[in-house]
Amino acid sequence: MALTLLSQRHPLASAASQRRTLDQVPVPVTFDQAIADTPLKVLRATGIDILQINVGKQCNQACAHCHVDAGPDRKEVMPDDVMDAVLRVLEGGRFSTLDITGGAPEMHPRFKDLVQAGRQQGVRVIDRCNLTILTTNKHAQLHEFLAAQGVDVVASLPHHGQDFTDRQRGGGVYEKSIEALKKLNAVGYGRPGSGLSLTLVTNPVGAFLPASQAALEADFRRNLKRKHDIEFTDLICITNLPISRYLEWLQQSGNLETYMEKLVGAFNPAAAEGVMCRNTISVGWDGTLFDCDFNQMLEMPLHDEYPQTVFDFEQAVLDDRRIVVGPHCFGCTAGQGSSCGGATA
Repeated sequence: MALTLLSQRHPLASAASQRRTLDQVPVPVTFDQAIADTPLKVLRATGIDILQINVGKQCNQACAHCHVDAGPDRKEVMPDDVMDAVLRVLEGGRFSTLDITGGAPEMHPRFKDLVQAGRQQGVRVIDRCNLTILTTNKHAQLHEFLAAQGVDVVASLPHHGQDFTDRQRGGGVYEKSIEALKKLNAVGYGRPGSGLSLTLVTNPVGAFLPASQAALEADFRRNLKRKHDIEFTDLICITNLPISRYLEWLQQSGNLETYMEKLVGAFNPAAAEGVMCRNTISVGWDGTLFDCDFNQMLEMPLHDEYPQTVFDFEQAVLDDRRIVVGPHCFGCTAGQGSSCGGATA
């Protein structure tokens, strides 16, 4: 298991240091300039369909690629007053989806309260699950709760093979992930006709862009069924963004400049149309509002003319806001595009 940057006292544990590092990478155009040459001209929100809540950085794992720098040593957990404000926003808002993430969001003491509140509002609820949390003693029956609530599980699995998965997420993770997937299948997740959605998330192990999402899904489906009799609903690809521990790896391995060149060179205006920040608002564990989860990790809050915290949330004001951008945004617009929902083009 990788150590968090915070526990190493690494300079890149600081979001400001990460931003400076990215700003110093020579690129031919800024993201603002790239967008200005598209029909969009300026990146703006198109309404808030998705309320994404990051309940904290506490996690039972510390993966080598983690853009959150989450881990067992992280103490940042959403306090009760922020959670209560989130529940008020959820009740009073117009959302189609409640997207719960972390860390391992299931470790939050009020995770079930948040799930049930979302279901009571009639919205789709997503649990972004690392799978291994479902094999721990405390959460061994959580798959039954998720199924009973009709929660969509979006589960991280870098590869259908053990070597690639353990290299990215730590020794023994693949075996535990397979165990968790079998538990989810046993209660109906991923099974045709069950109505319980199980989406797998893969991201490259290395300094390159994802392969075709459709081709990877077929590959995962074939191999997981053959080797483990595991079924899933669909698969999405997410490009590794140069943030936190992945940024540290790029820097350490000498790949940072070439990776940024790849992202900028693969800029796709069609992918920019569908980036997640355009229909999502991201709420940090401390209640701060962000355009997306990646901006949250780089501590880039909304432009200061908009509400800054969940306590001041005004959906009508935020629906068409101007998006805060930076060099990392090329990761979401490269090639087939990347978002929390997978490819965008």
